[in-house]
Amino acid sequence: MQPIKAAAVQFNHQPGDKHFNLGRVRKLSELASRMQVDLAVFPEMCLTGYWHLRDFDRDQIARLAEPIEGGWSADQLRHLAEEHSMTIGAGLIEKGDDDAFYNSYVVAMPDGNIAVHRKLHCFINEHMSSGDSYTVFDIPQGARVGVLICYDNNIGENVRINALMGAEILLAPHQTGGCNSPSPHCMGTIDPELWRNRENDPEAIEAEFRGPKGRQWLQRWLPARAHDNGLFYVFSNGVGVDDNEVRTGNSMILDPYGGALAETWKAEDAVVVADLDPSLQPGSTGRRWLKSRRPDLYQPLTQPTGIEEDTRKVRFTPVD
Repeated sequence: MQPIKAAAVQFNHQPGDKHFNLGRVRKLSELASRMQVDLAVFPEMCLTGYWHLRDFDRDQIARLAEPIEGGWSADQLRHLAEEHSMTIGAGLIEKGDDDAFYNSYVVAMPDGNIAVHRKLHCFINEHMSSGDSYTVFDIPQGARVGVLICYDNNIGENVRINALMGAEILLAPHQTGGCNSPSPHCMGTIDPELWRNRENDPEAIEAEFRGPKGRQWLQRWLPARAHDNGLFYVFSNGVGVDDNEVRTGNSMILDPYGGALAETWKAEDAVVVADLDPSLQPGSTGRRWLKSRRPDLYQPLTQPTGIEEDTRKVRFTPVD
């Protein structure tokens, strides 16, 4: 891996307005370019909007979906990457060759190549399908990169497999925080009026973002994903009102020890930038632990236990 300057970019998307959202990606990419960023990571489904899609019928999903090859959004991202000599990732709804719809993340590179990850645990809409493969690839800036979208990161096996496939940097685009979670001790909703009043009273909304509905929740698990696998982690999240919920931002970049190289809790669009020093990785705890694995013991990981359920059911079923 070569030294890389990475950016975790957060912004408040507009539901269904791809032209507005791509305009924000364009403007924030220009800002990142002026900061000499090599790798810019935008949030999950930031080009289409996210939470408002949960009640869409198939025709409504189809009107927002695009193919990757020849699709308008993917082509625009490719042009931006070439213009700024920067690798840029952003999320959208993909229309696959199989006529299925996917929560996908497009990573456009300045050499014209594109990588696409389909969310493995899609639950936002019954008419959207989950992906069935991992996405690990090389970027021209000299690093091997993996992608896991939001809920994908909750499953520790997904992160470990990315590390075993050689990922040095994990891109983690999200739309999270401030959720009406079924878990009684996890997150919770935020009054949208706090967001709308953020300029007059920034302390009130920032307290929520830094508290158990935002940063404190992330700190329970996200740094462990980086630490246990010796990965640089680029966590990019939506921020602000997302239909009837408020996303908490808290975009951050973690080093292979799980430490925060840079982060924000501001209630605003932001570009969070950090230099990724490859010398931190080889001796990191997680990389040493990878060498101590006993694969001969792990066959039970591949066997169904009978407790597995569709992510949609798990995500929305209340916990006693």
